[in-house]
Amino acid sequence: MGAYYYWGETLNLVIFDLDGTLIETAGEIGLAVNRTLEDFELDPVSDSDVRRWIGHGTGWLMKQAWMDKGRDPESDKDAWSKVMERFVHHYFETAGTLSYPYPYVIDTLEKLGEMGVKRAVLTNKEARFTDRVLAAHGLENGLLDGVVSGDTLPVKKPDPSGIHHLLGQFNVGVESALFVGDSETDIKTAKAAKVVCWAVPYGYNHGRPVADENPDRVVDDVRPVLDYFSALQNLSKAQQH
Repeated sequence: MGAYYYWGETLNLVIFDLDGTLIETAGEIGLAVNRTLEDFELDPVSDSDVRRWIGHGTGWLMKQAWMDKGRDPESDKDAWSKVMERFVHHYFETAGTLSYPYPYVIDTLEKLGEMGVKRAVLTNKEARFTDRVLAAHGLENGLLDGVVSGDTLPVKKPDPSGIHHLLGQFNVGVESALFVGDSETDIKTAKAAKVVCWAVPYGYNHGRPVADENPDRVVDDVRPVLDYFSALQNLSKAQQH
């Protein structure tokens, strides 16, 4: 795919995962899970368990907690629908209440916008929860240009369709985009889309070091994204002259 030009310059796009990359959300997710288990007179799960289960959407996560208690979601679909009804209720209440942006996230998003870089989120979290988390931390107010949630498209990560959707939305070529995530799922998604993938080491990679998943680079925080696009923009300008 070739580069696209707008007003003589190449458009750039950075796509971030949400949970474990931009925002620490494990506490409020765990609270919703344990309130749900309490509704059914079951013992709570640990924070470390919740952190291992984050990344495939809230329904999958709640299913792991339910099976951890020796229950089978497939054996009684009516009972499981009641479990998810309670979980949705609780997580809608807790989403955005205990979470917080990781260091340098807000400042980096602001500076990327000043550079003209398009900023997007691609998450497997359902939109009703994504929107609450983003709103709680002011990320919907000019800090993001696009959001693809777990139910925006018929498929979710690691299917690359979310990245393709955002590339098309902003008319950006793969060579002008960067994906930043925290997990095996994110890295598989970026590689399937043939987009450069960076990983942060502080997220929720199912209890494993994210470096083991072979991203293109592991960065301590999101600040190096600024240097990446500064260099990309300088290269583009040099090629035009």
